[in-house]
Amino acid sequence: MSWYYAFLEALSWIVIVIMFRHALHRGRFLIHMFQQNGYKFNEFSAWLVRNWNQVLLPVPNLALILLVLVSLYYLEPHLTTTSIAVILFIFTVFWFGSISGYDTKGVKKPLVFTPRVIRLAIAKFALAVWIPILGTALSFYRGTLFPDMYTLLTTWAIADLLLPFLLLLAAVLVYPLEKFIQYRFKQKARKKIASMPDLTVIAVTGSYGKTSTKFLLDTVLKERYRVCTTPGSYNTPMGICKVINNDLQAGDQVLILEMGARYAGNIDELCHIARPDIAVVTNVGVAHLESFGSVEVIARTKGALVRHLPPGGIAVLNGDDRRVRAMADRNDISVIHAGLSETGNHIHADEISYDENGCTFALHVGASGGRPAQDREEQPPEILGEGGTERITMSLLGQHSVQNALLASAVGMAMGLRLPTIRVALQKARPVAHRLELKKRNGVLVIDDAFNSNPVGAQNAVSVLAAFQAGKKYVVTPGMIELGDRQDEENRNLGLHMAKNPPDHVFLVGEKQTRPVYEGLRDGGYPAGDITVVASLFEANDLLRQRLEDGDVVLYENDLPDSYTER
Repeated sequence: MSWYYAFLEALSWIVIVIMFRHALHRGRFLIHMFQQNGYKFNEFSAWLVRNWNQVLLPVPNLALILLVLVSLYYLEPHLTTTSIAVILFIFTVFWFGSISGYDTKGVKKPLVFTPRVIRLAIAKFALAVWIPILGTALSFYRGTLFPDMYTLLTTWAIADLLLPFLLLLAAVLVYPLEKFIQYRFKQKARKKIASMPDLTVIAVTGSYGKTSTKFLLDTVLKERYRVCTTPGSYNTPMGICKVINNDLQAGDQVLILEMGARYAGNIDELCHIARPDIAVVTNVGVAHLESFGSVEVIARTKGALVRHLPPGGIAVLNGDDRRVRAMADRNDISVIHAGLSETGNHIHADEISYDENGCTFALHVGASGGRPAQDREEQPPEILGEGGTERITMSLLGQHSVQNALLASAVGMAMGLRLPTIRVALQKARPVAHRLELKKRNGVLVIDDAFNSNPVGAQNAVSVLAAFQAGKKYVVTPGMIELGDRQDEENRNLGLHMAKNPPDHVFLVGEKQTRPVYEGLRDGGYPAGDITVVASLFEANDLLRQRLEDGDVVLYENDLPDSYTER
């Protein structure tokens, strides 16, 4: 009968391999989601609650534990040990053999194995590993001639089930170490900034348009200065410190920083690392309303950038945004208002037009397009010089791109650049990846606006699409997120706006997430037959390829993080 016991023991070892593989992939997936949620306990916990039946309390784990109990108390008197072992083995393979739910292939933003992730993974492994080890040892002890399948499966299923909680516990345990490492990193950055007294620090914040404005500033100021700029969306304390510590060189004259915020106090923290000499505020909107709580809190948080300016500093503000204009409440700094409206702005634009190569507009410096200002508030600061008008052409799309160019131009003039120089610089500007980026693919125009969509930018993108005189027009969107109580309302408004500027077909990605967009489209009179709801971006692209012809235009509006994928 030795083969009989060898067979049962082999089943046990196969079960161990299957459960270990499943736990390994599930644990990696959870760390990936923790990273995508910015290592924030509250945001990761909210994600767990949102996916409680699939991630927090997955059905296979609960079902396997229940099956073990049923087998132990009800089936054992009626079936042989071999029969029960085979039944449990079959269900284990069926429920845990596949890791498709935790597969990271094709994700939009892969897990980055940073030192922080490695420290977190080691701590989680140290917490989690003893449960299956003890369970496996106990199963061999309880079984006389082969491992006890009941003990083996129960402990492995519980260990797998506890992984989200053990990850949170591991994050709590390593938190003091992370704070110490961050403190040392910040201190190093502060000392480096202090060692460069001639360095001009320019900080950009706002609900939308920070990254685009930052790169326009970089393009403009490089016409005269040696500039160091944070790459991509590096706008967190550690991202900014990394650039200061590793990329800022002794010969650099200007440091351009993007300062992001998800919670009140974030801008203060960033300004304590690098105090700005010039503050640029793009706008105040409802981005991250879920974490801020109200637009008023967002405005106060963004306004901290102006409050941290030293006496004699310069604030360049979006003059079309009343909340941003209200930040100009200091008498010891210079304030420049820039916006699309002629009224009340020191720099404004008009005669805006678009084509497949970008946009063209007239840039006016000086109140009322260079004409004498009657309103004292409209008088341009002396740092802008005599003013004037320049015709600008750049390969960017959208009114918000023009607004960002005005802010960059204002900073350029404040730092001594003349209008013709700024015109030449803006001609060199290129779209930031995934922000109304115009691409040509096999005869089809693609408007890639997939990065972190917001209500203003999303509606603007739809208007830009409508302005194209081309073939058929398509929109692919999963809607918008992180808008708090206004999320459904804003997504519905996006649907209404699309109905007023109708594309030929709309692909909505994610049935639950895009329900308000669908309702807005239908309420606006858009035909249901021209709306397709799909489960993923990949499915949308497959269906889209079947429709596309030369000359068509496709707008990709927003692309949600992997943590928002509907499962």
